[in-house]
Amino acid sequence: MAADPAAAAAAAAISAVMDWRSSLDARAAAFAYLESLKNGDVRGLASTSFLLVRKDQAPEIRLHGFKMLQHLVRLRWEELSATERNEFANLTISLILEVVGPHEEWVLKSQTAGLVAEVVRREGVALLNTLLPSIVSLSNSGPIEAELVAMILRWLPEDITVHNEDLEGDRRRSLLRGLTEALPHILPLLYSLLEKHFVAALNEHTKQQMDLAKQHAGTVTAVLNAVNAYAEWAPVTDLAKYGLIHGCGSLLSYSDFRLHACEFFKVICQRKRPVDVAVAEYDAAICNIFQVLMNISQQFLTRSGMQPSAIDESEYEFATCICETMVALGSSNMQCILADGAKTFQFLQQMLEYYQHYKAALHFQSLLFWLVVLREPSKVKSVARVSGDNSAAGHSTSTGDSSTEKEKKGVSVFVTDEIYRTILDVSFKKMLKNSASASSGLVELWSEELEGKSDFSNYRTKLAASVVQRINVVFGDTNQATKSSQDLDAMEGAQLGLEAVVSAIFDGSVDLGKIDQETKSQIHKIFEGLLQQLLSLKWTEPDLAVIHGHYLDALGPFLRYYPDAVGSVVNKLFELLTSLPITFQDPSNSSRLARLQICSSFIRISRAADKALLPHMKNIADTMAYLQGEGRLLRGEHNHLCEAFLVMASSAGVQQQQEVLAWLLEPHNKMWTQMEWQTAFLSDPSGLTNMFADSQFMWSIYHTVTFFEKTLKEEWNQKAYSNSTGTNYNISSWLSASNVFTSTMDSATSLKLLRCIHALRAEPFAQSQTGEIKAAKSITVAEQASLLGETGKLAKSQVAPADGLLDAQREGESKENNIRNWLRGVRDSGYNVLGLAATLGEPLFRCIEGSSVTLALMENVQVMEFRHLRQLIHLVIIPLVKYCPADLWQVWLVSLLQPLFVHCQQALHYSWSNLLHEGRAKVPDSIGNLSGSELKVEVMEEKLLRDLTREVCSVLWVLASPGLNSGLPSLEQLGPSNRMDSSFRDLESLASSSLTGFLMLHIGTALPALRISVEVFSWTDSEAVTKVISFCGALIHLAVATNQAELRQFVAKDLFSSIIQGLSVESNSIMSAELVGLCREIYVYLSDRDPAPKQVLLSLPHIKQEDLLAFDDSLSKTASPKEQKQHMRSLLLLATGNKLRALAAQKATNVITNVTKLEIGVPPHTMDPVPKKMATLDWPQYHKHDLLRSC
Repeated sequence: MAADPAAAAAAAAISAVMDWRSSLDARAAAFAYLESLKNGDVRGLASTSFLLVRKDQAPEIRLHGFKMLQHLVRLRWEELSATERNEFANLTISLILEVVGPHEEWVLKSQTAGLVAEVVRREGVALLNTLLPSIVSLSNSGPIEAELVAMILRWLPEDITVHNEDLEGDRRRSLLRGLTEALPHILPLLYSLLEKHFVAALNEHTKQQMDLAKQHAGTVTAVLNAVNAYAEWAPVTDLAKYGLIHGCGSLLSYSDFRLHACEFFKVICQRKRPVDVAVAEYDAAICNIFQVLMNISQQFLTRSGMQPSAIDESEYEFATCICETMVALGSSNMQCILADGAKTFQFLQQMLEYYQHYKAALHFQSLLFWLVVLREPSKVKSVARVSGDNSAAGHSTSTGDSSTEKEKKGVSVFVTDEIYRTILDVSFKKMLKNSASASSGLVELWSEELEGKSDFSNYRTKLAASVVQRINVVFGDTNQATKSSQDLDAMEGAQLGLEAVVSAIFDGSVDLGKIDQETKSQIHKIFEGLLQQLLSLKWTEPDLAVIHGHYLDALGPFLRYYPDAVGSVVNKLFELLTSLPITFQDPSNSSRLARLQICSSFIRISRAADKALLPHMKNIADTMAYLQGEGRLLRGEHNHLCEAFLVMASSAGVQQQQEVLAWLLEPHNKMWTQMEWQTAFLSDPSGLTNMFADSQFMWSIYHTVTFFEKTLKEEWNQKAYSNSTGTNYNISSWLSASNVFTSTMDSATSLKLLRCIHALRAEPFAQSQTGEIKAAKSITVAEQASLLGETGKLAKSQVAPADGLLDAQREGESKENNIRNWLRGVRDSGYNVLGLAATLGEPLFRCIEGSSVTLALMENVQVMEFRHLRQLIHLVIIPLVKYCPADLWQVWLVSLLQPLFVHCQQALHYSWSNLLHEGRAKVPDSIGNLSGSELKVEVMEEKLLRDLTREVCSVLWVLASPGLNSGLPSLEQLGPSNRMDSSFRDLESLASSSLTGFLMLHIGTALPALRISVEVFSWTDSEAVTKVISFCGALIHLAVATNQAELRQFVAKDLFSSIIQGLSVESNSIMSAELVGLCREIYVYLSDRDPAPKQVLLSLPHIKQEDLLAFDDSLSKTASPKEQKQHMRSLLLLATGNKLRALAAQKATNVITNVTKLEIGVPPHTMDPVPKKMATLDWPQYHKHDLLRSC
């Protein structure tokens, strides 16, 4: 070592990095030196690394040396000549003999195996064929050597089993072809090693030679790991042919190896029958797997049933693995055993036993299988199944059905009545809600799993009877005034079951008219009896009243077909509502929350019962008027009931819907258009101060705005539902909502209100406000918790009140909180009204002046907080951009987007600069008094910054959406880059059919948008980059298609440089392929028209002129965009000295790591950058899955 200063310096640097006693500066300097070594001369890196892995070095130095060698092979292999690569390969293979000693650390063996496999994958089939005889010979030397050979074989197919974009194309196919050709040598070797060392381990254990036994056992484990790597892609018939299915099946009975062996079967069982092999051979192999798994499964089920206390956790873990494997097998390959009725029925019985098992994990795993069975399209029902004769199912081979016919019928023909009955019984017992008070930890299994399923089409009566029986059990004594928390949980769980069953029976998937009269009569009798029981209940306690209402609305689909009971249900709901007092002094608001829930039940029943409520609309309206006149119906409750009215009216036809809409809006419209209150409160922002002093009027305004929102939302939901289901939606109904909206927007009252709210933060109004108003503008406790990811830690008193609880100041509630809730509610509802109205299309844009909207929204955009600006963009700006007619782009979008983009670009640039350079975003939002550390404030500010960044980029994404750029030709349509100048179009010619092109004509709007599109690549937010990619693509298309010189220069230079810079940000690795694709488009289509792309590449630190010439030559030889992208990726890595972390991180997803990532004292480049404060606070949004999984 002394003879090589570079190796000595590297060893010292590694020691400094690993030594916790080193100072931070010393560790940073050492790490920088190691990085410079990795990115320096490739031959010096190779010679130094080989010296570092010698046996006379310390283990941590050798480990780092292996990682440096892997880095070279993975990222810099092409920089070596053919002779040097051959020499490198020989030196690597010679390392095998240096790590086979009995005292060698396992991690170094694994790193050696990974390095050998990496070299073989890079060099290809020739080296593999050369290596195989030597490793076969080595495996015969002893268990330690055999273990190392197994490790090498395990890592050889890594680039096949783990996606690596660099290997798409010829290299990947070549590797797969070479390994496939070697399978006749590899698979017998693996089986031989498995058998030999398993037997040796048993023998040595018998002789009490425990050290030798452990060595052989370690070899068996290594072989199983290797076998599992081939199980993912090697032909199943080959795995059976060479004995691996038999060998792994034999190991399932041994606790030391059973989990690894089970993993082998789990991988195989997820594969599907291929079309290019003999079906009989594949089916025979799968049938063998069925038998192996059922044998070991039966052993567990028998022991578990007879002696459950004798089963320890390790056995349950193994049983869960077996059950999961059987689920995968049955879900993917059931057709392989359907010809054998006895085996099929035995398999179903075992899966049923797992479903009945008291262990939650086993029950849940088997549930996944039964869901697949129940979702299977209805087949021809066999007599054997309907009769429930198990023997008939078990001997179905005698029916004369061919194997193909049985496959067509599916597994459902083997599911007997008894199996269905058992599934139902078990399911109803497992419906406890997962809560702190529940005795069971099971999840809610009955939310929507049965909804819409035709599998129970012949079992409706049994289904109904079962759920009613379950309800009677959980209800217990209905005369009890109160129930325990456990009882309430059980009642809620049974209600979920009722809802699922009623939906399954009455969802319309099967015509009830085609069901025999006796079955219909039985169903009607069962649910009519349940309904009468519900109607007779006298529960007045709030929690019970809510549950009572939910049970009634769960029967909504039943009422659609049996409407006679609708009147009784309506009366009962009103009885529940009036039985609960309006108590403002109740700190918990339980009574008022319950009243709102009951009003919501009206909405749910209106949706489910459809036209059944139409005859009762007058009665409902009269009752509402009476209660309101008596002061027994709050405004929020009235709004809920009005929403139910809108739903009812939607099923009555357009005319009645318009009449109902006009009737509901008339009182709102009268108040809304009065000039007196507008003059008093909306002339300027100071008028809002006077409104805040009038609590009753303040909340009446709130409920008027929210009702406008509900009106439009209901219409929008109906339109969206009709579009999703393909049903016809009467456009006149949608236009009627437009007319209603525009009429109620007379004098642009909503816009005035929003303008005043926005101006509360502007001078001089901000300084003259009372302390309560100033405090009300700060972030709420609930918003703070949401930003910090701590919503689960909120107390009930800290949660924002639900809609409808804001009718008056609550007892003990500060005026500050009431003003804050009002501002938030009116602002968000006002935004929603504008956004929903925008989806109407032309009516809004032609009936309201665009200038009034711009004034209300953009006048004070400079003083808006990030959280409000994000809401404005999400709820208003994006819908306006999406739905604005093309001939009104000039009138609406230019004036709207210019101030928005100008402000957002400046604000985001300032905050991101502060975050990246000073560690704090410094956003304008008023955080308020926050108990805790300064760190929480920084986290909240960063979250606000990222949220706004992503929303602004969403606007750019919408601007570039295909629907708004139909006239923008594709690059394929444009043809080669060297076409004649006369073929380029004027930008103006695309302005009417491309919103991006239209935007580029308006320099004041385009410039800030372009600045954002280039700056976002330097901001460490991959989601924002993802959103802006389509906008960049549209800019490239415009630059290629038009003769706009300024745009072409921007794309060819600024955008190209920024995208390359974006590839240096590691968090952008997830969309590195798209970014490389953009680089490829810019270079291929613009480099002949503009010198900038070549100048940008030549400005990179490690590129030479001949490299660029070779790149051009490679591009000229292929027209494949995929191959051109590969060439561009390789050139970028070469030109930057492998400094583009987004590309390096994508490559590194396949790195072999067996030790913690903290080995060298710093986070590896393969991890997304997690801000230190995020990690400190354990913020869920920033937790990423580790891409480097240890073996």
